[in-house]
Amino acid sequence: MRRRQIRYAISIIALLATSLVINFSRHTGSTSHIYNNGLHKYTVSRVVDGDTVELSNGERVRYIGIDTPEVREKAGSGWVYKPRPYAEEACAFNRKLVEGKSVRLEFDVQKRDKYKRLLAYVYAGEKMVNIEMVKEGFAMIYTYPPNVRYSQRFLDAQKEARDNKRGLWVDLEENKISASEAKNNIGRVRMMESEVIDTHLTEKLLILKFKDNFKVAIYKDNIPSGSKDMIRSPNAYFKGKKVRVYGLIKEYKGHPEIMLHDMSQLVILK
Repeated sequence: MRRRQIRYAISIIALLATSLVINFSRHTGSTSHIYNNGLHKYTVSRVVDGDTVELSNGERVRYIGIDTPEVREKAGSGWVYKPRPYAEEACAFNRKLVEGKSVRLEFDVQKRDKYKRLLAYVYAGEKMVNIEMVKEGFAMIYTYPPNVRYSQRFLDAQKEARDNKRGLWVDLEENKISASEAKNNIGRVRMMESEVIDTHLTEKLLILKFKDNFKVAIYKDNIPSGSKDMIRSPNAYFKGKKVRVYGLIKEYKGHPEIMLHDMSQLVILK
C-alpha cells in the first residue's frame, strides 16, 4: 500500500513539473523553444532587403554580422524608397540565394534585436548566406557583440571582396575623401583621411569627431585588449592626429558617420 502511494506521489510531481516547463516556455516566448538548434528548415517567403528576409511563418530574420546599403530612408513619420548605391544589387543577390527556398537558421548569443527580428546565420544548402553577401561585395561586416561567433570568417570574406574590388569596394582606393566630403558620399564605402578634432566616450562607444560634423564610432568591445589606452585616454591617443579610416558612410541624426567593426579599418598617419 505504501509503495503504491509513493508511486502515485511521484507521478503527480512529474506531471506538475512537465506542466510548469510547458507554461514557462509559452510565457517567455523562448526563441530556442521554437527554433531550437538550427537543424530545422524554414522557407523564405520574401526578401526585404540585402540583410533581412521574411519566413513563411511571418517571422523576420536579420542576418548576423553584415550590413548592406539601405533601400529606404526616413521621411517624416514614414519611409520612402530611395536606394543607396548597391542596395538594389544586394537585394537581387540575396533574392537569388534564398527567396522561395528552404534555409537553415543558426543562432548566436542574442537571438532577437530591438525590433523583435530573429538574428541568425542563414544557410542555403552548404553556403552561409551572410558570408556570401560579404564575399561578393554586397555587404560590409557588422560585428556587434555578443554575436561574434564567426567574426574572423567575416573579416576574411571582406578582405577577399576588397582585394578583388567587388561591389562596394570597386573604387575604394581611387576615391579617398576628406571629412568635409563625407556628407556627399552617404551610402558609399569610402576611405577618408582627416584630423581628429575631439573625442567622446559613451557607455558602449568611442567616438572620434572631425570637422563638418563627421564622426567615426567604434564599439568598445571591438577594441583589442592591447589597445585599451585609446579608451582610457582617447584625447591623448587621437586628438590632433591625422587618421585614415574606411567604411560605409551612413547618415545618423542628420550627419555623416562611419561605424567601425574592426580596428583594421583605422590607421593613425601622424
